[in-house]
Amino acid sequence: MNPKHLQPDVPECSLCADPAVVYQRNAGRHLCGAHFTADVELRVADTIRTRRMIIPQDRVAVALSGGKDSTALLLLLSQLLPAWQDVRLIAITIDEGIIGYREETIQSAERLTRHLGIEHHCISFTDLFGDSLDTVLKGRETQACSICGILRKKALVVGAQQAGATKLATGHNLDDEAQSVLMNVFRGDLPRLVRNSGAGSSGKFIPRIKPLSLISEKEIAMYLMLNDAWNELPECPYTHHALRREVRSMLSGFEYMHPGTMLHLMESKKKIERYCAGSLISAPLHACRECGDPCSGDLCQVCSLLRSLGK
Repeated sequence: MNPKHLQPDVPECSLCADPAVVYQRNAGRHLCGAHFTADVELRVADTIRTRRMIIPQDRVAVALSGGKDSTALLLLLSQLLPAWQDVRLIAITIDEGIIGYREETIQSAERLTRHLGIEHHCISFTDLFGDSLDTVLKGRETQACSICGILRKKALVVGAQQAGATKLATGHNLDDEAQSVLMNVFRGDLPRLVRNSGAGSSGKFIPRIKPLSLISEKEIAMYLMLNDAWNELPECPYTHHALRREVRSMLSGFEYMHPGTMLHLMESKKKIERYCAGSLISAPLHACRECGDPCSGDLCQVCSLLRSLGK
């Protein structure tokens, strides 16, 4: 018997005769490694161009945790940005101080930036806020993601400001964005649902951009594997306290049974944004009386949180 008949059939790429490595269910086509990589890069470039995320002479700070999403983001931007005039990349890593987790991801970030020759800055919670996240969360573990999210955003802004960045790029992917839409619906939080990061900031904030917002988590994993950039890293020990974990599991099930669910959620968000345009009146911004950052009340989220923590 011909040994060839003992091998399972591998479909050909829909664009060439090479063996396919992925099947795009929404598009109904198989792609080989080269065409899949090119497809991801084209879609990210299109997202950046159509939304004017990056313009000539931008200095783009990439939030680099060292995990898969931020690694893919930095790799993709380093590949694409030579096409933009005078655009410079820098990487910012936040060390929250999570023992047994953050050490490995910081090492991963350092290896990647050295390999790509990209300027790298590391900002620690201890330097900025006086304590590590592990210390802050003692007895407050169920609030881990809320507390960390507020402090991380502040740390990233500080890092971006120190580096002279004009844009702050984060590795939020399609799964992350769809999960956020669903979480805000569950919470009944319409203002947060339609909020556009960086819009209407009048220069007071560094605009945040999300070039991977239409690329799924599975596609990012495949992109890293095909480009020899996949690293097995530990998961944050606090994630089991998060609502997002439950929403992620539920949404993954819907996406498997009904391909396109996540994209449809994002399309629904855009429609809601259009319907709500001008109807949601934002509170006027003031300067936080503690740090001077713009906020809607007397204290910004960070200073209010630090005060509640006794800092």
